[in-house]
This record gives sequence, structure tokens and C-alpha cells, in this order.
Amino acid sequence: MTIEYVLLIFATFFFILKGFMTVPAKAFKESGPRLGARVEQQLMTGAGFKPQGGNHIGWVGE
Repeated sequence: MTIEYVLLIFATFFFILKGFMTVPAKAFKESGPRLGARVEQQLMTGAGFKPQGGNHIGWVGE
């Protein structure tokens, strides 16, 4: 009975580990180009930036 529990725990662990490894990579592949396009547009147009005193320019979140 103990062997079955240990095997079940290992199987569950590896299933969860696979999810942690593949889901972020898949999300980055699907969303990466869109995020890159937004960053390039904001850098070209200067949108999203505003002076915050002195000579520093800081990012303004949405």
C-alpha cells in the first residue's frame, strides 16, 4: 500500500512539474510578439513616459 502512495505522489509531482515548465513557455511564445510591439510603439511615440522631477524620466503604468 505504501508503494502505491509513493508512486501516486511521484506521478502527481511530475504532472504538476510539467505544468510549471510548459505553461510559462507557451504563454511567452503566444504573448511575446504582442508585448514587443507595444513596447516598440511606446518607445517610438514616447507614450507612457512623463517627467518626475529633475532630469529623470520614469515609466507610468496603466
